[in-house]
Amino acid sequence: MKKITVLFLSLLMIFNFAACGNQASTPQSTAENTESTPEPSEQSSEALIEDSTASVAESNDAEGKTLVVYYSATGNTEEVANYIAAATNADVFELEPVEPYSDDDLDWTDDNSRVVYEYDNPDARTVELVEATVPNWESYDTVFIGYPIWWGIAAWPVDGFIEANDFTGKTVVPFCTSSSSGLGESGELLAEAAGTGDWLEGERFSSGVLEETVQTWLENLGI
Repeated sequence: MKKITVLFLSLLMIFNFAACGNQASTPQSTAENTESTPEPSEQSSEALIEDSTASVAESNDAEGKTLVVYYSATGNTEEVANYIAAATNADVFELEPVEPYSDDDLDWTDDNSRVVYEYDNPDARTVELVEATVPNWESYDTVFIGYPIWWGIAAWPVDGFIEANDFTGKTVVPFCTSSSSGLGESGELLAEAAGTGDWLEGERFSSGVLEETVQTWLENLGI
């Protein structure tokens, strides 16, 4: 009888130890489960939102820019272009003929000069440019186009740029320099050749124009 009692007590003690062991392991397992990382699908969603936000910010930074494009034969138009760029925080793009005009080429009083020949022969006015298109052209909303006046019209090296670009959605402002001639129909003719864009009335500046005069004109444009 004593042996049976001892055996029964031994079995009871073993059962109690086993139960206590199972209870002690449960909290550790629960703690490990509550510290699990986000599901892969949740991480991907957050990454996509961050990427999308960054793309929108980069897109906004690229929009609404101003560009000053110009051809300058003797430096007068370049001076005005730089005044405009400084006042509007604009980028600048110079139109450069592959075959530059020398001083002799520009002598309009010489019947044998290059400009006189090109004026008399419109088919010869096609001037190849080093670059006719602007990087990131679509990012510019406002484009100033400057040129000297030749025989009452825009100097024809500008024509290649006008033909090579689409001005849809852009505000375009022509400006010119001359010693005596006015703007004439130069801006209207360029707008007609472009066929696209919102072209504003341009402005003529004399050689040696003051920077303050250019700034006043820009303020009055309201753009």
